[in-house]
Amino acid sequence: MSAKPTSSAFDGKAFVARLSTAPGVYRMLAADGSMLYVGKAGALKKRVASYFNNAPKSPRTLAMLAQVASMEVTVTRTEGEALLLENQLIKAHRPRYNVMLRDDKSYPYALLTSEQWPRLAFHRGALGVPGRLFGPYPSAWAVRETLGAMHKLFRLRSCEDSVFRNRSRPCLQYQIGRCSAPCVGLVDETDYADAVRRATLFLEGRSDELNAELAREMEAAAERLEFEQAARLRDMVATLRRIQARQYVDGKAADLDVLAVAMRGSTACVLLLAFRDGRNLGTRAFFPRTNGEESAAEVLSAFVSQYYAEQPAPREIVLDRELDDAELIEQALSEEAGRRVQLKSSVRGDRAGYLDLARNNAAIALDGHLDSQAAQAMRMESLRTLLGLDPPPQRIECFDISHTMGEATVASCVVFGPEGAIRGQYRRFNIAGITPGDDFAAMHQALERRFRRAVEQDGMLPDLLLIDGGAGQVAQANAVLGDLGVSGVMVVGVAKGEERRAGHEALLLPDGRELRPGPDSPGLQLVQQVRDEAHRFAITGHRGRRQKARVTSRLEDIPGIGPRRRANLLRHFGGLAGLKAAGIEEIAGVEGVNAALAARIYAALHGLETKDDTDGKA
Repeated sequence: MSAKPTSSAFDGKAFVARLSTAPGVYRMLAADGSMLYVGKAGALKKRVASYFNNAPKSPRTLAMLAQVASMEVTVTRTEGEALLLENQLIKAHRPRYNVMLRDDKSYPYALLTSEQWPRLAFHRGALGVPGRLFGPYPSAWAVRETLGAMHKLFRLRSCEDSVFRNRSRPCLQYQIGRCSAPCVGLVDETDYADAVRRATLFLEGRSDELNAELAREMEAAAERLEFEQAARLRDMVATLRRIQARQYVDGKAADLDVLAVAMRGSTACVLLLAFRDGRNLGTRAFFPRTNGEESAAEVLSAFVSQYYAEQPAPREIVLDRELDDAELIEQALSEEAGRRVQLKSSVRGDRAGYLDLARNNAAIALDGHLDSQAAQAMRMESLRTLLGLDPPPQRIECFDISHTMGEATVASCVVFGPEGAIRGQYRRFNIAGITPGDDFAAMHQALERRFRRAVEQDGMLPDLLLIDGGAGQVAQANAVLGDLGVSGVMVVGVAKGEERRAGHEALLLPDGRELRPGPDSPGLQLVQQVRDEAHRFAITGHRGRRQKARVTSRLEDIPGIGPRRRANLLRHFGGLAGLKAAGIEEIAGVEGVNAALAARIYAALHGLETKDDTDGKA
């Protein structure tokens, strides 16, 4: 196939003539300024020139080059710096022609807080929390399995501070031997601190050191004839030995990841098998976005670069194939980690066995992913037939409204494509300025805000717009689209069936027809999936907004409570529930709260009457 590889608006050869041979990053831009592709180069001039010579090129490359309107370059000092910058730009701009690591979930950690009585718990989210994080783990299951073993061994608390401070008797965790009940003083601070220290040794992978310490204490307890204590320490040692026997690699603490890639056509799966400090943390499957032309080695190279730009690299990364830029990636990862990081593809012994395991799991995960994609494609085709669309919809949006008796109204918009939910494009709208409980006005406001922005900013429009509701809500959608001059969007209402039974929903079509396909229709099953997701997303937003409004209003209605005192109270007690459970004396112990104000707060939260004292606002 022959085609001129550049657009008429961009002279690639003239651009190349001005480039240097230094390492760096190049960016290809479309006419609207969007980024098409980001690449790294050891020599910019040589790499960019390869796009504009007469050598044969793949259809994907030709299609990309036909859209190039301009290019930009950034010169770096080393190839390692170019690799890091490339990853940052890919993450920030998500160019359509790059291999993309798609993963919208933060990674799970084990958190050991830094308090008088530290808490050991599951953590997912911001990394800047007080305390020490151990991980990341490849899956939530791996964290919870580790935490389950540790709570049995060391009996550290897992409860939130608001619960911990307000306990008057031990909870169920104490009864089943998973907590030592520091909340009610059943363990002294020295013993608890010692348990925290041992838990830290375990999480750091220093289990041999911990075993030796426990064995010495067991022998000493036996010599003192403290047989009950010796038996407890013996059981701890036995449990640790069982964990080590199941999880250790090569009989010593290992710190490595094993990666294998499987591909079927343009779909790829990268399987991660992780070991930290000798413990097997389990597997996790990733499905990077490809453009159909990449080889398995190219996919794996892009994955390694992007994944370890976000996560700390282990000392050893075992790969199921060689990478052309392995040396460059090693250099960049080593510089970032401050120690040597090795990439290995030729391994023997246990590591070869782990590679086989990763390969098999990658193939299984990919088959399952493709099966789910095939089911999604079947539902999409059924919906196309059901609604008389041609071709199948590429973008479906669904709107839903959630409120409680008109309070804290929130509208949700969820987006689905041929591969399923596109969560990064979900939106919520806080509804204001309407009569409480007026669902029609709420729907009108949400739709008007969404589509006005699309019209003004030339944004994306759905092929199919689902409205959770009956004829009234659909009329609001049609009115908004008509007022804004939006065309080409099919509006379908999803009305609840008889007795609200799932599978008996009615679809209200633009021509006035009403379809009831029944629960066996794959097309209706897809509509239900999209509608239920919109409902879930709306309820989650509504509950958060309602809780925030109630906490704020209940405290702000109390004379003498300003923003500073409100923040101090909620921070001290861990929320409104903790504050409500506190007595007057405890409330008076908060900074800026005197006894009279504490009495007013207590009375307001418990529906009691109190004298009209005066106190200045914070």
